[in-house]
Amino acid sequence: MVKILNKESFKDRVHDIKNEDWSFKGEKPCIIDFYADWCQPCKMLAPILEDIAHEYQGKIDVYKVNTESEQELSSLFGIRSIPSLLFVPMGESHQMSAGMLDKKALKSIIKDVLKVK
Repeated sequence: MVKILNKESFKDRVHDIKNEDWSFKGEKPCIIDFYADWCQPCKMLAPILEDIAHEYQGKIDVYKVNTESEQELSSLFGIRSIPSLLFVPMGESHQMSAGMLDKKALKSIIKDVLKVK
């Protein structure tokens, strides 16, 4: 199940944005979708992310951040276009991808970046 993050839940589950040094708080790799309700590509991506969350349940977390209600988080990650996806592996640097991705591309990134099979 995809979970919506606000500033507080982001701080608890992903990273304390007041801390300049990146320190991932998650217990498993995650994907964070920066989206807006009015964005058509975001609407197309939503069911794909739900499928990914179900397929990889217990292996990765899938989160969403509304760029309109969480502007501070969006600014922190330099979100300029949506959808933008943040991929956060365990013990490695996070990576950002802007634009719509299909399920095949997401599964490839999950394998190669998040190191999850």
